[in-house]
Order: sequence, then C-alpha cells, then structure tokens
Amino acid sequence: MSMDVTFLGTGAAYPSPTRGASAVVFRCEGECWLFDCGEGTQTQLMKSQLKAGRITKIFITHLHGDHFFGLPGLLCTISLQSGSVVTKQPIEIYGPVGLRDFIWRTMELSHTELVFPYVVHELVPTEDQCPTEVLKESSHVDKATESPPSPKEGQGRTILLDSEENSYLLVDDEQFVVKAFRLFHRIPSFGFSVVEKKRPGKLNAQKLKDLGVPPGPAYGKLKNGISVVLENGITISPQDVLKKPIVGRKICILGDCSGVVGDGGVKLCFEADLLIHEATLDDTQMDKAKEHGHSTPQMAATFAKMCQAKRLVLTHFSQRYKPVALAREGETDGIAELKKQAESVLDLQEVTLAEDFMVIGIPIKK
Repeated sequence: MSMDVTFLGTGAAYPSPTRGASAVVFRCEGECWLFDCGEGTQTQLMKSQLKAGRITKIFITHLHGDHFFGLPGLLCTISLQSGSVVTKQPIEIYGPVGLRDFIWRTMELSHTELVFPYVVHELVPTEDQCPTEVLKESSHVDKATESPPSPKEGQGRTILLDSEENSYLLVDDEQFVVKAFRLFHRIPSFGFSVVEKKRPGKLNAQKLKDLGVPPGPAYGKLKNGISVVLENGITISPQDVLKKPIVGRKICILGDCSGVVGDGGVKLCFEADLLIHEATLDDTQMDKAKEHGHSTPQMAATFAKMCQAKRLVLTHFSQRYKPVALAREGETDGIAELKKQAESVLDLQEVTLAEDFMVIGIPIKK
C-alpha cells in the first residue's frame, strides 16, 4: 500500500515566490488528507501532481492565518470543480475551537453554496497551551456552536482532551488511528499523529500445503481472519497459517510551537517513521523563536531524539531562508545551516529540509 506526504508550502508567516504558506498532504491509496491550508494552498495544489477533489479530511493545527486562510477558497474551488455532482461523504475538518464559526461566517458572507457536505470537529484546548491573557481574549469563540449551521454543514463533534491518554481521539477506522496532542504557542496549537493499523501477515505457503488447505476461496478467508473447515473436518485457524502481522507506519505533523504540553506528544510520536517539525529560525535566534512561540533546529531535533523518531523533516522556515537551489554559497542565513544544527543534536543522523512540492514516501515495514 503506497503512502507518501507532499509539502505544498514550507514557509512561515506568508506565501512568497520561493515558499508557499503551510500545507502538507498525506496520501494513501489515492485518498488525500490535508494538514494546514495557508493562503495560496489551492494554487500550490494545481502546480502539484495532486487533485484537490481527492481531499477527504482536513486538519488545521492552529488558527493563525498562514495555516488556514486558504481554507475557504479551497472549499469553494473544490465545489466549483465538482460541477453538479454531489459528494455523498462529507469532507471532515478538524481544528481548534473557533474554526466552525470561521467557515460558516465565510460561507455566509460570500453567499457561497457548496455542492458537497462538510463537518467541522473542534478540539477544545487547555489553559496551558498559550499565554493566559491570550486564551481569555479568545474565550468568545466558545460561542461558535451557537451559530446557525450552513445547509451543507453536518453536526460535528466537540472533542475534549482525554486526560488519561493526554490526547484527542479524532479518527479510528479500519485503516488508521489519528490523534492530536497539545503544543505551546502564542495561541492554542496542536500536533497530529497518524498511525496505520497492523495488517495481517502473509500466508505461509508451506504450512498451507502441509495442512492440506486447497488453493482458492479458503486462502482468502484465512487471509481475512476467518477460520475454514476442510473436507476431512479439521478446522484451520488464521493464526495457524499466517505469518506475523505487519506493523503499521506512523507519521507525525506538528503545528507551530516552542514545546509540547504534557507527555502526550512524546507518547504519540514515539518511534515515528516520519516526524515533521517546524524550525522557523536558526539556533542563534533561539530566544527570539521562543518569544514568538516557535522552534529552532536544535529544539526540533531534541524532541525528535526524545521520541526516537526514525526521520526528522524540518519545515515552516522564515522566508529569509531560501530553498537550497536558490541559496548562495556562504550566506550567513543559508538554509543548509539549519540542517547542520539539527544533525549535530541527532549525532549526524540525516535531517531533511522540506521544500515546496517535495514528496517523501513511507515504505511498508518488513
């Protein structure tokens, strides 16, 4: 089963000619999930090999403009491109409290009528995710659920923190479990963990032969976890002929932050196959980064090391850091320096610098 992530925007604060605003697409078997949707995301999608109409879920890390100002336009474009075709399954949107009201009011004021239904699920932050005075100023967003629903808006969930797990359960279907965890930023921010569920191991051809199981429908049943009864009356259970289950892959995407809140982040990101972490400024500007609720390569790498992540990808760079292809040799604020700073923490384990339209595949575990 193919799985990859595509970076549509890797810049901080605003889109520029060299870096788009924050947006990452997770793709598995043709289905696309979008993480953050900064201004210009729909244009970036058109320049990529991805199709906006394939997006079925959208996750917003926090309500700063460079992470969600592109959402209304994207929804409108998907609607226009859909023509008169009505999508049966709604697009599910996850994000902090206040997101539902933002989408509803944007659709209302622009007199937009989407041809597809959508559902907004809101995560309720805790008081320790941002400066106290900021949370008080934002307290009015709790009234968002009182807004009249759009004709196309389904009834979304209000998701509270599971204090025992220290996380938010967002999705639990046949293939994936998606959970959110708390981050500290200037406003409440979240990270997301996408975990592929274990898949049955391959059939052991030799055992099937030794047990006298005839090729055909019986193989399919055993592969799907169903016992079969042979003509001689002997029952063959799946565990008799299946190899060990294949462990699922794990991708973790963090929003803007200067650190995690509680231990939920470390637990959910432990041994992640791919950890995507912001690194807005280089290590020499760590005090400034923390003051604005952001991270540096050293901070990102320290978290990755704590989680024993297998691969760290840095993103959300200040627009001063040009992509490698455009960076001039010897520049003091060159992007290559951020890579060195992170790798020094990870004992020279290779770190990837995200660039717009970069695609990273996550191979199946053996």
